[in-house]
Amino acid sequence: MPLVPAAALRALALACMLLAPGLASAHEGHDHGAEAPPAPVAAAPRAEAVSERFELVAVVAGDSLVLTLDRFVTNAPVPGAGIAVSLAGQPRRKAVETAPGTYRLPLPWPAGQTHSDLMVGVSEGGRTDILTLDFDLPEAPAATASTGDAAPTLAERFARQNPMATAAGGFLLGLAAVATLRGRRTAPVLALLVLATTLLLGGTAFAHEGHDDAGKAANVTLPAALTPGALERARRLPDGSVFVPKALQRLLALRTDLTATGSVARTTELPGRIIADPNASGVVQSSVGGRLAPPAGGFPRLGTRVRRGDVLATVTPPVQAVDVSDMRQRQGELDQQIAILVRRVTRFERLSTTGAVAQTQLDDARSELDGLRDRRAALDAIRREPEALVAPVDGVIAETAAVAGAMAAPGTVVYRIVDPAKLWVEALSFAALADGSAATARLGDGTSLALSYRGAGLADRNQAVPVQFAVVGDAGALRLGQFVTVLAPTGGERQGLPLPRGGLVRTEGGHLVYEHVSAERFVAHAVRADALDADRVLVADGLAPGRRIVVQGAELLDQIR
Repeated sequence: MPLVPAAALRALALACMLLAPGLASAHEGHDHGAEAPPAPVAAAPRAEAVSERFELVAVVAGDSLVLTLDRFVTNAPVPGAGIAVSLAGQPRRKAVETAPGTYRLPLPWPAGQTHSDLMVGVSEGGRTDILTLDFDLPEAPAATASTGDAAPTLAERFARQNPMATAAGGFLLGLAAVATLRGRRTAPVLALLVLATTLLLGGTAFAHEGHDDAGKAANVTLPAALTPGALERARRLPDGSVFVPKALQRLLALRTDLTATGSVARTTELPGRIIADPNASGVVQSSVGGRLAPPAGGFPRLGTRVRRGDVLATVTPPVQAVDVSDMRQRQGELDQQIAILVRRVTRFERLSTTGAVAQTQLDDARSELDGLRDRRAALDAIRREPEALVAPVDGVIAETAAVAGAMAAPGTVVYRIVDPAKLWVEALSFAALADGSAATARLGDGTSLALSYRGAGLADRNQAVPVQFAVVGDAGALRLGQFVTVLAPTGGERQGLPLPRGGLVRTEGGHLVYEHVSAERFVAHAVRADALDADRVLVADGLAPGRRIVVQGAELLDQIR
């Protein structure tokens, strides 16, 4: 076979370069024709209305109208309400409750309508509120039926999308025709050129065959699960506000409250810790040194509830050899005295019958004998019976150091007993507190405690005075030594907007609160707030009274971007 001329090779390379962009555009990313529109993020057609009691949002979902009914002030769902929807010229339709506070009914307006005004009657608690919903509906998409024109062929679509590749193919065919007319021996060259053109055009055709996206882009129909109503999501709007659909508000459990100006006492934060009530706690100590031994049921473990008088342990005092000798000598002396008195009492009893001995002498001898026997028994008890350690109060074992066989020195604390239902808080105050101050305490996890004033000391602890409070209510989750923050009134009053602590969001620049400006939109406000008590803060600046402020779920709302 003759060699391929250099000119033909250059022509082939030029054709490949011209056709390559067409192939790349046909395959890379499968970009066939116009790009598909992005997934819809705008909300479905909706309308909202409010009254003094309710806030109503209606959303179009397919061929149904979904209504969510909440309390206007608290944003809590309203279950069990009666909802009737009426449209001009049509009978009233009742909505069916599908979930607490969520109601559904078929679309009340005819297909193709672009505007609708609905009258909604909401009955609850013996009262009926009338609300108006103003719907602006999108126009129906144009029909995609065939107009009778023939669909463009594959070659026509290729020519439209790749004009340079089409021109290159024509140039190669022209070369082939000239070479044929001249009759030169360039058949292999022509065959190579024709083959390259065929492969390039055919590859483009294969790339489009079965993927005619340009012709199908206008006829895409989203499944029911991917309709715009189902693609709603919370998002932050360009003006900084946050859009949250009602369905997501239910999941986040967002709750609101109206702000109102109030006069509250000034408070201060005090460091404190949990201590035991001195009247409901106690310690078990050994009065004499000795060896510890468990009672009949064993040593009680930590957390065991005990009652006053229960034996918790025993202490056997050690007896030295010298002491044993002295005790035995003393026992012998007592035994002799007891034997002598027994014989005397026996003799006095015989003589008393004849009157030779007075009855008083017999009684004195019997009393002296009983005393000696008691002393003898006590001496035996010292050697044999250990000391019993009993619980001084009712409660639970909070601390134990009992080990069988351990030697306990006099005054050793073997058990500490605490009543968990009666605990106190001791705080350090740098300002004088009024007697009877009703304070509150806040734990690290946000739990709040009500406190009752018990008294203040005079001792100076780093320029602070200890103040004690009793925990009011359930204190089962508290532990001795646990740190708390006590918020106690210090006298005087100040003006502001009391707000639940859950409505305040801490940021790097300060604090934020979120206002519920409409049914599904929230706006952040920077505020200046101070602690009021364990559950509330006082907003001093940045917020006006009468606003609906998020008091539950504000932290979650702040995470939406």
